[in-house]
Amino acid sequence: MTKMGSLLGGLALSVAVATSAFAAGVDINASSTGLALQGYDPVAYFTDGEATKGDYTITAIYDEALYRFASEEHKALFEENPEAYVPAYGGYCAFGTAMGFKFDGDPTYWRIVDDVLYLNLSGDIQERWEGDVPGFIVKADANWTDIADKDPAALQSN
Repeated sequence: MTKMGSLLGGLALSVAVATSAFAAGVDINASSTGLALQGYDPVAYFTDGEATKGDYTITAIYDEALYRFASEEHKALFEENPEAYVPAYGGYCAFGTAMGFKFDGDPTYWRIVDDVLYLNLSGDIQERWEGDVPGFIVKADANWTDIADKDPAALQSN
């Protein structure tokens, strides 16, 4: 199997997980309970420079998804401007989106580019994405307009 084939094959394995993540709608990658970012604090990426689990008692709802925060200060920053902190492509994998698919983004594989948070599925996928970040962002932005409202499983069958 080629490296690209194994990368896409690995992405395909997450379809089952991604298809169960619709409490908040198809364009947001959330758990069946509506939890976004698997409970990680979206603000911490920007303020602390690291993936940080949020506290289940400090939450906010945005775009029908539940976000958790490590502190009340982070929650306040989020509530002032949620669009500044939510991940691109609804939290789906940036590389997968560039390929025209919607796979779970792992909150521990991330990068901020031009003040936008991008998630990827795994370390291998993150490494591949980092090979051409600007090019993959252009492709993902173009694809997102067509796939945002589509079920991840439906994209797999095309």
